[in-house]
Amino acid sequence: MPLSVATSSIRQHQHPLVRQLAEGIEACWQQLELSPCYLPEDLGYVEGKLEGEKLVIENRCYQTPQFRKMHLELAKIGKNLDILHCVMFPRPEYELPIFGCDIVSGRGQISAAIVDLSAATATGNLTAEYNSQLSNLAQTSYSQPRDLPEWGKRIFSEFCCFVKPTSLAEEQQFLVQTKAYLSIHVQRALSKMPTPERRTDLLDRQRYYCRQQQKNDKTRRVLEKAFDPQWAERYMTTVLFDLPEA
Repeated sequence: MPLSVATSSIRQHQHPLVRQLAEGIEACWQQLELSPCYLPEDLGYVEGKLEGEKLVIENRCYQTPQFRKMHLELAKIGKNLDILHCVMFPRPEYELPIFGCDIVSGRGQISAAIVDLSAATATGNLTAEYNSQLSNLAQTSYSQPRDLPEWGKRIFSEFCCFVKPTSLAEEQQFLVQTKAYLSIHVQRALSKMPTPERRTDLLDRQRYYCRQQQKNDKTRRVLEKAFDPQWAERYMTTVLFDLPEA
């Protein structure tokens, strides 16, 4: 299914890095055999209020033979806060890591940018193929690396990049690095054969990843303030990090 070009009013007014990465993600996804992925009707597009500012969330969700869910979320709070969130959950029959990236921009400055291919294997390690390809990428350095939160230290890989870009050059470096991770991932997925005998192990690892991500208190607090705790819990466990079915 061809991916339609987004004409989101949010995207057109977000930080340039958010817009560029969203477009890069969708362009890369075009290589896959896309079909719609279920999303609760009331959670595809959401409006709310946060401390007097309008909050808008737009979600796009797809699936492929290799991925049970490919989710791109764009959010905007007033004129000052822009958010991009993306995650690609493999089907548990495929021994593939979980691609994830996030950007948070406040008042025109990127405060946080993260990208990783998080292992969804029983051992928690990336396969040799991924290790080799990621190691061969051009080395990157940033002036302000950030520390991972406690809940993320057991799920993110050694190749996780979590930074605060301090210049346009670093923003573009992060964009190139993220697109390289995604390109490797999509190409590996297209060449991968299912391994149903590993399904249970891979399923357990993916559930662990989702449970750890659900501990992200910063995201939860924002959603609770804009809506309410019950809505935030539903959104966290239904849209952002739903547990795959057995």
